[in-house]
Amino acid sequence: MDRREFLGSAGKGVLGAAAVGLAACNQATDAGATTLAAEAAGDNSLPQVEWQMATSWPAALDTIFGGATYFAERVSALSGGRFVVDPREGGELVPALEVLQSVQSGGVQSGHTASYYYTGLSPVTAFGTALPFGLTYREQNAWLYAGGGLEQMQEYYAATFNTIQFPAGNTGAQMGGWFNKEINSVADLQGLRFRTAGLNAQMLAKLGVQVQTLPGAEIFQALQTGAVDAAEWVGPYDDQKLDFHTVAQFYYYPGFWEPAPTLEVQIGLDEWNELPSLYQDIVRSAAKEANMNMMNQYDFLNPGALTEMLESGDVELLPFPDDVMEAAQEAAFELYDELGAQTPEFAEIFEGWNSFRQTTHEWFGVAERAFLTFATQPPA
Repeated sequence: MDRREFLGSAGKGVLGAAAVGLAACNQATDAGATTLAAEAAGDNSLPQVEWQMATSWPAALDTIFGGATYFAERVSALSGGRFVVDPREGGELVPALEVLQSVQSGGVQSGHTASYYYTGLSPVTAFGTALPFGLTYREQNAWLYAGGGLEQMQEYYAATFNTIQFPAGNTGAQMGGWFNKEINSVADLQGLRFRTAGLNAQMLAKLGVQVQTLPGAEIFQALQTGAVDAAEWVGPYDDQKLDFHTVAQFYYYPGFWEPAPTLEVQIGLDEWNELPSLYQDIVRSAAKEANMNMMNQYDFLNPGALTEMLESGDVELLPFPDDVMEAAQEAAFELYDELGAQTPEFAEIFEGWNSFRQTTHEWFGVAERAFLTFATQPPA
């Protein structure tokens, strides 16, 4: 595939301009947020609240760690500085992949993480982030905010982890990752040592992959030393910042296991219940803003980063072979049947989620796919 045909001129010159946008961290508010700020300013009885926030992210990633900082900034702004959240990078307060456990135990008041890191505690947590062959960003938000998904997840988190969570970021469709060898067929997955997370790990294990789950800050060294043969993280902007393109040649797409992973703010239920109702509304508003803001940043930054890496001459952009996609999809839905049989809560949520997935895919196939198929064709 010709990389210029794939990308055209999209994204060139974007990264320099983006630095200004990220540094400014767009603070536009809707009418609801403005009302909250006015209420907070007029209520002198509101307490001073200071929380620590553990995260799963390297602070150097101004997009994904930026989801936590954006949330914290909005909470402070809307509360007139009386409600302060202090985000810390992964490993500073607690291990990067143990945020939920720390929030649950009360070790830290809040966290910003990906719920699918905790499928070892319960497979239900995967719904909060992404399931393989699942929902796009807009579909995920529709299920969470309009389709009852968030209410279901919050009920489960409260009963299981004594925690409440809110969507607070999304990366959009991810890339398939960095490989040190070509994948020409599903047979090439046998014995492959691959860094990934969530239910993707169990799905790929069915295809012979040896899965490792590592925090983002540890992936580069694992690729560089050969501890793993391949690794996925997010997409071009983050991957370039983490220098993956300097230690692996083959860049695969799509990340079919993460068509639009949601990130969460997680809060101990005891801490949540102690907040004034106005502060609770501020949390909801700030989380929803952070959810949208992160997606905007990735959509703006990824095209330019991909162009730059491809123009370096050392990266080959490749699609996964059809048989890999087909085998993975079969393995994924086989896994969902198994998990549903083992965990009734998974089966209950999956039924409604999958019904919505099928319906919304049909709709997006009519309008969105038809337009994008035409719009992305090279000029005649």
